[in-house]
Amino acid sequence: QVQLVESGGGLVQTGGSLRLSCAASGIIFGDETMAWYRQAPGKQRELVATITSSGSTNYADSVKGRFTISRDNAKNTVYLQMNSLKPEDTAVYYCNANRWGSSRWGQGTQVTVSS
Repeated sequence: QVQLVESGGGLVQTGGSLRLSCAASGIIFGDETMAWYRQAPGKQRELVATITSSGSTNYADSVKGRFTISRDNAKNTVYLQMNSLKPEDTAVYYCNANRWGSSRWGQGTQVTVSS
């Protein structure tokens, strides 16, 4: 059974930092493209960052230079380091695992940035 469990969300002031983690089980983690998405109230879910099995990364323009995605294949965990947070980063953040078009999701973790 595939499980993606996010943690690390919370309330932070503008300019602060948070580190999200997503622990995966039930998948061959090293073969998966991992990603972080977010969904703000009343908005569609949007892609934040991806990291392929080989470690290549990609970011949404809105977070470039502020967020860093990384993975630890030995721990089956993907991270999202978020710095210089802004109120518009407030959202539920979801972990995603994708391989051969099969997409799996975590339950999400809330990030709230106060102004």
